[in-house]
Order: sequence, then structure tokens, then C-alpha cells
Amino acid sequence: VNAGCANSFTGKPGADAVRRVASAVAKRFDCRQRDVMVASTGVIGVLLDDAKITQRLSDIETRLTDDNWAGAARAIMTTDTFAKGAYAEAVIDGEKVKIAGICKGSGMIAPDMATMLAFVATDAAISPAALQTLASLYTRTTFNCVTVDGDRSTNDTLLLFATGQSSAPNISRAGDKRLADFREKLEAVLLDLALQLVRDGEGASKFVKISVTGAESPASARKIARTIAESPLVKTAFAGEDANWGRIAMAIGRADEPIDRDRVKIQFGPLIAAQDGLISPTYDEAKMSAYMKNQELEVSVDVGVGRGTATVWTCDLTKQYVAINGDYRS
Repeated sequence: VNAGCANSFTGKPGADAVRRVASAVAKRFDCRQRDVMVASTGVIGVLLDDAKITQRLSDIETRLTDDNWAGAARAIMTTDTFAKGAYAEAVIDGEKVKIAGICKGSGMIAPDMATMLAFVATDAAISPAALQTLASLYTRTTFNCVTVDGDRSTNDTLLLFATGQSSAPNISRAGDKRLADFREKLEAVLLDLALQLVRDGEGASKFVKISVTGAESPASARKIARTIAESPLVKTAFAGEDANWGRIAMAIGRADEPIDRDRVKIQFGPLIAAQDGLISPTYDEAKMSAYMKNQELEVSVDVGVGRGTATVWTCDLTKQYVAINGDYRS
């Protein structure tokens, strides 16, 4: 993992640098080159100086341990303010297995993963095909449901490894009934990591859960939730602790999805701000203002046309976000 530059938009020289790293690692650790996964994060357009990696492989080999996940999580940080990791144990056919993961990311975070690197390993014996199915399935409900700033990255990576070192039986199908507990715990680990990205959003002071119900379909609900979560006006209202429900209504409409305006309900935590197409008769500005001072907020929206639901997690947009990104290269 290279956390010095993105090595993206660097053309053939960038691709050649990656191949040289993979080749050198394969020789040093006696594995196939195609089994070496190279990930990068940092400034886009900056070419990877592969010698900085290949010339240190001997040193890296002597320092390798099987218990330094925290050190690895710290090493890949860029604008992150804390190292991110998650762990769970599951049972497969009566045998205990472990799931451990680390990730990095703080800005340029949006659904479809964003500028995020995540590495998750288990000692279970699960086939690559089954792992791919599980990774694709649970990314939809975890990493693809978080957004910090609505910007997607060039360097998304989620790698899921199975070492087969446990005594659990070999599993070849993602739908195998013996994987029921493993599937649940894997999704929990991925969600834990994804939510840590939001909590560490650049300059963030609020953690916000946005739930949409009553949509035409789950896809429609996701689009509405994402539009709310990525609206600069909504996010700055969160930062200012302003229960400006009109901005939520604006974002709902801007999603360009089917809704019934006269059945829309907007809620902050337990407090109803608007319902049936207008301000709620129970609206209390003082109570709303008090709720918005919480560090963790929840916005619930019902658009009144169907049964589609979705949840997206986001954060606020503060002056500090502007400062961090305005000074990113300088």
C-alpha cells in the first residue's frame, strides 16, 4: 500500500511502476505476481516512485508480524485524524473464525466507495468466487452508503482475503447455509469501517444518519437519501445547527424521483418538522434547535409513494473542510 501519491492519471509510466512493485514483491515473498495487490492513495497525477518501495522490501520482510494491524492502519492514513479498524468473530459449522479489517479515508468520500482503501482478512477457508460475491453484496449496504462530500475518487480499493488458517471447513459458495453467521459478521465489520470514514470526515463536527422510506423502490430511496446527504445547503445547515427543513424538502425534489408532495414527512430525530406537504402543527423551534446541538443527528423522510427504503450516512460541511482542502497540496 502506497500512501504517498495516487499514481492515478499517470499513464503507462504509472502502470509500469505498479508492475515493477508487484514483480519485486512476488520474488521477495515467493508468490505469483498476479496475487500481489497494489493500492495507492494521495495526490492524483503524481507518479509512483516504485524504488521507494522495492528498495525497502528486505527491511519490510524482517519487520513483518501477524499482529500489527493498528500500525498498518496508521501507516496508510492521509488526511485521516485516526486509524480505522474493526474486528469480529463468527462461527462456521461449529468452528470459530476471525474477521479483521482496516481502512483509510476522510475526504473525497461518496457512494461507490470514494477515495478509500479497505483491507479485510479472515482465517476462514472461502473460495475467491464466494468472497467476490460477498464483497460486492455488502459493499452496497456499507461503503456505498456513506458520503462526506459527494466526490468520488480514482483509487477505490476493497480487498477481502481468506487465509484458510482456521479449522473451519472449506466453503465454495457464498450462499452456503454454513456461512450465515459469517455473512452477518462480515457486513457488520464493513459497516463499522464505513461509518468510521464518516465520523472522520474532513472538518466534520456532526455525524448524520439519513433514512428514506415510502419511496417507489430501494434505488429511488437511495437516490433521494444521497441527494439530501450531498447537498451543500443541507450539510452547512447541519454545521450551523439549523433545523432548516426547507433545505431537506429542496433536496427531496432535486432528486427527481417520484414522491407525493402532499404526503411527504420530514423528521429530525423524534421531532416532526413537516408533514402532509407543509410545516407540522407541532413544530417547535426551540426543541428543534436543542436537538440540532447533538453531535449525532438523524433525519427521517417519508415520500409517500411506495415501500422502498434506504439509509445513507454523512457528516456536516464546515469551514475546516474548506481549510483542509484549500491547503491540501500546499
